[in-house]
Amino acid sequence: MSDMLNVTRRKAMGLALGAAAAFGLAGPAAAETNFAGKTIEWIIPFSAGGGSDTWARFNAPLLQKYLPGNPVVVVVNEPGGGSTKGTNLFAARAKPDGLTILGTSGSTQFPYLLGDPRVRYEYKDWKIAMAAPTGGVVYTSPSLGLKSPEDIGMLVGKDLVYASQGATSLDLVPLLGFKDMGFKVQHVFGFKGRGDGRLAFERGETNIDYQTSSAYLKNVQPMVDAGTAVPLFSWGVLDEAGNIVRDPTFPNLPSYVEAYQTLTGKAPSGPSFDAYVAFFTAGFPAQKMVFLPKDTPDDIVATYQAAFEAMKSDPNYEKDAASVLGTYPQVTGKLAQALFEKGTTIAPELRSQVAGMLAADYGVKLGE
Repeated sequence: MSDMLNVTRRKAMGLALGAAAAFGLAGPAAAETNFAGKTIEWIIPFSAGGGSDTWARFNAPLLQKYLPGNPVVVVVNEPGGGSTKGTNLFAARAKPDGLTILGTSGSTQFPYLLGDPRVRYEYKDWKIAMAAPTGGVVYTSPSLGLKSPEDIGMLVGKDLVYASQGATSLDLVPLLGFKDMGFKVQHVFGFKGRGDGRLAFERGETNIDYQTSSAYLKNVQPMVDAGTAVPLFSWGVLDEAGNIVRDPTFPNLPSYVEAYQTLTGKAPSGPSFDAYVAFFTAGFPAQKMVFLPKDTPDDIVATYQAAFEAMKSDPNYEKDAASVLGTYPQVTGKLAQALFEKGTTIAPELRSQVAGMLAADYGVKLGE
């Protein structure tokens, strides 16, 4: 693996660890902003039931409680275009008055990073209020004969079907990961969110899926308990050296690297793995973020950051956050800005490599 990629990994992990260390630090002091009597729309550019929707709906009532004036915070789902539709609407219409915020995920970042022609938004135009790392778990159908993660070799040569939001969404991570593992996967593009992908799995239309941690904990773990889904591995997290290791939210599941070794008998390496790691790094350490339009006054941004910090000491947050969101800190201020920059940056050579693969293997033509 190249020195460049190792440096990228170490920097990414440094940011993630810094975020974790800040879990409880006070945010910026709120200025004289008051939202009494107002309704705030939290735009989620995905369908209901997925990880982003679960994350927003967990945070919304707490945000409502800690914003001055206790406004009504309404989660508005605007799915479509692999999250580009709702995000484009926010970019075009949101006013800098603090009454409209946007929640994004890696599926919003990847089209931007890859030059997807559907993108009509510029991340540099926005001000970040909060960033939240997360993870994810891949699972499959017991109809394929698997009973545990150790049975992953049984998938070799099987016809696998995966419900994807699109080749430039966060579903690029499983696309790259499955491809490097040598799985025979038909990626069915056009689903409006990971929640829709899970429903397709439940209907038996697909037989392999992944959900981000919050959606997995809420919606997939009950299927695992009922014997209708078999977990395979988590994507993992980065350690201090930049290596992919087990996700502490799912300590009993192998990481992607461990699953690869079980499957092939060797550690992953080479250009395909480098590409996987690059997009995993861009997509998960700052996987979910909350933004305000660029002209939003600093006092309103500070008010949001203070509210996100204050709510982390709320008894309901402390009681439920780990079971709903996983063991990932939500951060603000300089740490959120650092994660924001990491999540919206990719090495040009890796972008070109992946764009070329998508064009050659899946007919996906991207902008230059």
